[in-house]
Amino acid sequence: MIYLFTGDDAKAKRASYEKFIKSLPKGEETFFINKNTFDQMQAESLFLGRGLFFARCTVFFENIFEREENLDFILGKLNIISESQNDFVFLEGKLKKIILDAFKKSKNQIYNFELAKEKKEKYNNFLLADAFGMRDKKNLWLHARFAMDRGVRMEELVGILFWKAKDMILKKNFSKFKETELKNFAEKISYLLPEAREKRVDDESAFEQFLLESF
Repeated sequence: MIYLFTGDDAKAKRASYEKFIKSLPKGEETFFINKNTFDQMQAESLFLGRGLFFARCTVFFENIFEREENLDFILGKLNIISESQNDFVFLEGKLKKIILDAFKKSKNQIYNFELAKEKKEKYNNFLLADAFGMRDKKNLWLHARFAMDRGVRMEELVGILFWKAKDMILKKNFSKFKETELKNFAEKISYLLPEAREKRVDDESAFEQFLLESF
């Protein structure tokens, strides 16, 4: 899986990127590579999932596209990278549409942070629900963070997750969660915002913490 953090809103982009790092499971093998330490042979070995001392890992590439030869190399390997057992996270500046389109052709997660003031496309809340239904903690947090950055109201996000849990219970969809887990999740999230506000805790902080600890 590829995760691309891009755009000219450096502050929002960096904040989301750093929270992504904190969301990784404890003990997961990670590598951080920048434009000065990028090596094509090493990168290709990671794309193929080769590791002597780890089963899988997450690789972070920071601003490697500032060098055109690195960008050309990555674009030529997108299919291999997308199908790798490892995860690859790219932190880059503003990219041209043709480059973003290349990343979008595969099943990659694109997080584009722009400073432009024009009205943003409404976030699809069902992406958050789908991530929960798949018990995908990493993408659950990412979609929640992306929605909040887009200005989606907390009540909408809580509501869609409450609906998803209830829907899975009604349909007896227990492939990813036990019935008791879904009932417990639905009950806790229904009280999340009222309890946070009663304790004068920031809504977003309470919501993020809840997601990170939910399963």
